Amino acid sequence: MSLALVRLLQLTSPTLPVGAYTYSQGLEFAIDSGLVKTEAQVGEWIADALAGAVGGFELPLLARLMDAWAAGDDGRVSELNALCLASRETSELRAETVQMGYSLVRLLVDLPAFAGLPGWAARLRAIDDPAFPVAWAAAAVAWQVEPGPAISGYAWAWIENMVMAAVKAVPLGQAAGQRLLSDLAARVPDRVAAALALAPEDWSNFQPGLAIASSRHETQYSRLFRS
Repeated sequence: MSLALVRLLQLTSPTLPVGAYTYSQGLEFAIDSGLVKTEAQVGEWIADALAGAVGGFELPLLARLMDAWAAGDDGRVSELNALCLASRETSELRAETVQMGYSLVRLLVDLPAFAGLPGWAARLRAIDDPAFPVAWAAAAVAWQVEPGPAISGYAWAWIENMVMAAVKAVPLGQAAGQRLLSDLAARVPDRVAAALALAPEDWSNFQPGLAIASSRHETQYSRLFRS
C-alpha cells in the first residue's frame, strides 16, 4: 500500500477533526418538514445533491484547485477560493466551509507530515479565509494523491457524512445506512470522471431546493446539526 493512499484515507476518515459530522447541509430541515421521511427519499435527496451542486460545482472546483496547487499558481488558488465562498447560497453553507477550512488548516500546519514539507504551511496560511475544498486540495497535492482517487475520496467522505446525518435525524437503522452508502458509492466514478473533464464555464451549483432547505434551517426551532 502506498503512503499516498494512506494519507488519502486519513483525509477521508470521519475522525478527521474538522467538524463535518455537525452539518447536514439542509437535509435536517427536509427531514423535519416531512419532505424526506424514508430510506428511499434520503437516497434521492443525497443523489440529487451529488449530481447537482456537489458534482456540478464542488468536485470540478476541487480538481482545478489541485491543478493550481500542483502548478504553484497560488493566485489561481485564491481566485478559486473566492469563487467557492461566493457560491455558498446561505449563511450556514458559507459558515460551514469557512469553519471546516479553518479547522483543517490548523490541523495541517500542526502535522509534521504536512508542515514539514517545504513551503506548504506558508502557502496555505497565505490564503485568506480558505474554504474547506481549498485546504483539502492542498493536503492531497502535498501528499501526492492523484486527482482521480482524491476526488473520489472527497465525494465518498461527503456521502458518508450525509448518510450518517440521515441515520441520526430520520432516524434510520445502520443496515439502511449501509444500503444507502452502497448505492450512492456506485454513482461516484461517473461524477468524478465528469468533474475532471468539466470546463469552469460549465460549472453549476444551481439547486434551488437545497438552497431553500438550508435557508429554512437557519430559523428551525430545534436542531441537531449546524446546517
